[in-house]
Amino acid sequence: MSGLAVHGLRVKRGDREILQGVDFDVAPGEICALMGVSGAGKTTVLRAIAALQPFDDGTIRVGDVLLRPGPVPPQSQLGALRRTVGMVFQAHALFEHLSAIDNVTLAPMHALGWPRDRAESVAHELLDSLGVGPRADALPRQLSGGEAQRVAIARALAPGPSFLLMDEPTAALDPARRAALGEILRTLASQGRGLLVSTHDADFAKACADRVVSLVDGEVGARVDPIS
Repeated sequence: MSGLAVHGLRVKRGDREILQGVDFDVAPGEICALMGVSGAGKTTVLRAIAALQPFDDGTIRVGDVLLRPGPVPPQSQLGALRRTVGMVFQAHALFEHLSAIDNVTLAPMHALGWPRDRAESVAHELLDSLGVGPRADALPRQLSGGEAQRVAIARALAPGPSFLLMDEPTAALDPARRAALGEILRTLASQGRGLLVSTHDADFAKACADRVVSLVDGEVGARVDPIS
């Protein structure tokens, strides 16, 4: 299985250069923490990898999918990427009007064309594996923070991606829930998935990540490989 390779990534907003030639790789089965202060460009990196925003220079390769500079391709051309990369947004970003299981089945059914029975079967399996199977019919407002996050992880995993992107996953979690999240991430990595986790939580990164890539003013700064 091929990994994630980000080379020379540049993103501009007007005259401001958000990312200034970012380079890093993530191997299958590796948990890489992308660290930096607020505004360093962490979320921008994740959104570029997920083809949720354009970039101005460089290349992004995830498995067999290659993204190049320019406008974001239309969704009709992104099926291979959506099957390769899943993203868990900060504060879970579940659709509030949909139940947990409907959040998880949404992309497989509408983006990948799966029949409902297949999508629901996969969704129930994922929710059960993450310990939230009994909450399948609950709306997001009826879930605890930890439950909502696990539903969001199930949603990202439903298409069977080989890479998972997570944006500040510990921001709203207490220490016990951070530890539980770390166990989930290690399980996912043990299954061969590569994980890129944007965080400013140094303790979480030290406990869970195999390697740290630090962003400083839109560039890769100090790098720790592996974490000791």
